[in-house]
Amino acid sequence: MKKVPMTVEGEARLREELNHLKTVVRPRVIADIATAREHGDLKENAEYHAAREEQGFAEGRIKEIEGKLADSQVIDIKVLPVSGKVIFGTTVTLFNVDTEETVTYKIVGDDEADVKVKKISYASPIAKAIIGKEEGDEVAIQVPSGEVVYEIEKVEYL
Repeated sequence: MKKVPMTVEGEARLREELNHLKTVVRPRVIADIATAREHGDLKENAEYHAAREEQGFAEGRIKEIEGKLADSQVIDIKVLPVSGKVIFGTTVTLFNVDTEETVTYKIVGDDEADVKVKKISYASPIAKAIIGKEEGDEVAIQVPSGEVVYEIEKVEYL
């Protein structure tokens, strides 16, 4: 089975969500189902059906998180030797040669990616183009609007 890379922060966030689902949500839903059963006829009991539906969502998410954690390879960028190369987990500052704008991204796993907070997936076109490159390298990246040339200004192992 292929292991999926994940940062330490990503793993911690998933474990926290899993713990919350198992210790808070699951017991509350079980109590809601028990309370709804006390109201009688289950066929026309909206509270019961809502609680069962919530239970299904919670159990599905628990299984999904457990599967992701089982298939993950946690990479702690802070313990890797600093080589100056762009690898999974590094924070990279890119300089757009055409617009002279600077942008910084952290390369993370698929589940952790969030462009709003400057985290991009290792499988994204930008990350694929810069992984393995070093500070000072220029990289041409094909985007929907054409080709963009970036210079790698800084690679940080944070």
